[in-house]
Amino acid sequence: MQELYEKDFYFWTQQQAELLSKRFIDELDFEHLAEEIDSMGKSEKRELISRMAILLAHLLKWRFQPGNRSNSWKYTIKEQRISVQELLEDSPSLKSEIKQRFDYAYNKARLKAAKETGLEEISFPEISPFTLEQTLNKNFLPVL
Repeated sequence: MQELYEKDFYFWTQQQAELLSKRFIDELDFEHLAEEIDSMGKSEKRELISRMAILLAHLLKWRFQPGNRSNSWKYTIKEQRISVQELLEDSPSLKSEIKQRFDYAYNKARLKAAKETGLEEISFPEISPFTLEQTLNKNFLPVL
């Protein structure tokens, strides 16, 4: 199993899925299955934080560069809200993660907004000017 896992990951996944569906417990690669399932959970959490950071960065840009507002920014905000909502619907336990990691996502958003606007990072508040509820509210767009 080790060799197959390392040489052809995709084939290994298909084989493990088939073994699981047939309930061939003795043939499963438990060590790597546990590792991959753990990794999948972490990946979902990273995806959530990444999408929140993109959403927050665009909210910052919307608020702090009103002269540059565009449909592109508006639709990115909408798209990221939908994507976050989908992640939360697919994995409701991520709701506690989003609350715990909101500040972390905001810190990433500050850097992203600074990079994309050319403004200094200190141009944006250290603490999010938006609440989690505002950030996810489909009707919320910040004003100065």
